[in-house]
Amino acid sequence: MNTTGTHTLSFMKMHGLGNDFVVFDMRDRVNSLTQNDIIAIGDRRNGIGYDQLAVIESAPKVDARLTFWNSDGSISAACGNATRCIARYLMQQGQCDSVVLETLRGTLYAHDAGKGLTSVNMGQPQLEWHDVPLARELDTLELPIDGAPTATGMGNPHCTFFVENAEAVDLESFGPVHEHHPLYPERTNVQVASLIGPDHLRMRVWERGVGITLASGSSSCATAVAATRRGLTGRKVRIDLDGGTLWIDWREDGVWMTGPTMHVCDGVLTQDFLETVQ
Repeated sequence: MNTTGTHTLSFMKMHGLGNDFVVFDMRDRVNSLTQNDIIAIGDRRNGIGYDQLAVIESAPKVDARLTFWNSDGSISAACGNATRCIARYLMQQGQCDSVVLETLRGTLYAHDAGKGLTSVNMGQPQLEWHDVPLARELDTLELPIDGAPTATGMGNPHCTFFVENAEAVDLESFGPVHEHHPLYPERTNVQVASLIGPDHLRMRVWERGVGITLASGSSSCATAVAATRRGLTGRKVRIDLDGGTLWIDWREDGVWMTGPTMHVCDGVLTQDFLETVQ
């Protein structure tokens, strides 16, 4: 990282239902973060720690451009909870009730849903095998994997298992095996979900490049879409995660996700820390 003329680098810590993020607002500076920086900042003992890191940059015709990384340094095209957190920050900063954001997933629209909740349209799900993507042509509704999971793309790949009891799955061992399944050439996020009531799911998440997380917005969207396609729920679904509840609504214009956000604190990376990153 080139720190000449800055010596420190400010950041924000945010989370959506415990799915936590380090966010850099780079709209007034040049983004000089390297992959080594991203990995070092993600270290929960020697850095700050996060599930995803996000960078906010200026872009024409939208309120901001967002880029996301996982804690292993890999890039992610979509991060629903981080998008909601940043949308809330930008709306408060701009004293407005809606924003338009550019991401690798596409242009996303977010608005204040009232009662402290924020909604974001995560776009239409990708249901064809080559869009997820999968390694070969398959019916994405039920993959030829033990448990017959459903594949869904939300700008990033997902593999959703519907089980009798999501709590009973050993996600620590189940997650990485399926993250690296050969049917997913770009690896995949893994969800285990069980139906606990009408249009009501309990879900747990293994995130690609991260591990077990308390919540995942794109995973919640993918799981709701998969449940709808399989006839388990309608298009409006409540999803209870380890960190709390999200509400998903698969509409004609895309998959809307609604939930709470938290801007925990602002901080500064010191020159000493920045100079240790090689």
